[in-house]
Amino acid sequence: MLWSRHGKKIKCELCARECLIEEGQSGFCKVRVNKNGTLYTKTFGKILTMNIDPIEKKPFFHFYPGSQALSLSSFGCNFRCQFCINSDISQNYKERDARNYTPEDIVKLANQKKVKIIAYTYGEPTVFFEFAYKTARIARRYNIKNVFVTNGYLTSEAVKKIGKYLDAVTVDIKGSLNPELYKKYCSVPDVEPILTCLKKFNKHRVFTEITNLIIPKIGDKEEDNRKLVEWITNNLSSSVPYHLLQFTPSYKLTDLPPTDPELLEKMAFRSKQLGMRYVYIGNIWGTDYENTYCYNCGYPVIERTGMFVNNINLGPSNRCPNCGAKINIKRE
Repeated sequence: MLWSRHGKKIKCELCARECLIEEGQSGFCKVRVNKNGTLYTKTFGKILTMNIDPIEKKPFFHFYPGSQALSLSSFGCNFRCQFCINSDISQNYKERDARNYTPEDIVKLANQKKVKIIAYTYGEPTVFFEFAYKTARIARRYNIKNVFVTNGYLTSEAVKKIGKYLDAVTVDIKGSLNPELYKKYCSVPDVEPILTCLKKFNKHRVFTEITNLIIPKIGDKEEDNRKLVEWITNNLSSSVPYHLLQFTPSYKLTDLPPTDPELLEKMAFRSKQLGMRYVYIGNIWGTDYENTYCYNCGYPVIERTGMFVNNINLGPSNRCPNCGAKINIKRE
């Protein structure tokens, strides 16, 4: 899906890199290959990992809170993040370890497990787009929801294609979208396509949450966080759930420390001051920023311990039982 011929080369139009691929070669992701003038994917039906997780683990805090999600991934990625926590899926994978599934198999499994959400996650769903697309189309017939956890580097055409069947998306941002961090540590030349992608998801009414991984020393500027928050409130909505994530040393960046919890608290407080209604701190349990509070009166409408929901205190039509304010939450 989503490619065109340019002489003997093929232009991949799936992700914002839009690789021009020579005969016999693959794109940057290493899983889309030009064979005799036709673009093939190596990932269709090849599932490397699959589990049933709390939806909060993705994280989704406002999309069917307290639900379970059948979570799956193939292999490969269109980024090269040096701090990837799933590098065994994205970069250092073994194709032979993948198991074969059809889209029908995945939907059948979700039904057997009585799970009403399928999450395309762990690795980057963009690189197994065709499988996710066909699975999502079938899942929709059974009233099963579909969600992406993505780096947001899809083309507008890809968002339009999947947007018909995608119910929610979490877009993972690194270092408050600092362009130099993306270039040096993710091999991403330009961050603008991520902002465009967020706008397109919003246009297609895909429920959106945003995470921001705060990386010590290389991606922890409060000014960058301010710019990102202002962009979200001006271009999307102040009601977008916003997760500030603690960095964990991993892959090629094990020499950096975890993010200082005090810095995350400071950024979270400032983000709320700037107008964000729902701000969370992720990867740290026991903070004041793991519950959902009514933006109007401060009443705790969802109480959590880390990724686990303890109590949901919402009135009819997802309104705060204390003041009646409408909370931006999707649920049955």
